[in-house]
Amino acid sequence: MTQQTRQAVDHYIEAAGKKPGEFLFIGRSDHNRSMTTPAICSSRLELVATTGLDRHFGTHSLRRTKATLIYRQHGNLRAAQLLLGHTKIENIVRYHGIDVDDAPVIAEQVDV
Repeated sequence: MTQQTRQAVDHYIEAAGKKPGEFLFIGRSDHNRSMTTPAICSSRLELVATTGLDRHFGTHSLRRTKATLIYRQHGNLRAAQLLLGHTKIENIVRYHGIDVDDAPVIAEQVDV
């Protein structure tokens, strides 16, 4: 989690008056349960609509957007790998269409 994300979550926890052990995002009808998958999808659709993004953006594509942008702008495969939490370089190459044989060479050329 980036420092900016951590600060945003901390701010949300404080503003919402969350206590340790409580769900970060609660269900709409039952406040003792976490959000359901349909509720998450609905929230995603609202987010996509308000930001003007293509409606086909899913939670997975939104999760990897920053890592993808870093890779495209800087060619920093290792940074993208760390942001996505992948332990093996082979896992990140699938996202970016890099030849598996080239990935270790590229990763060794970039210091993070």
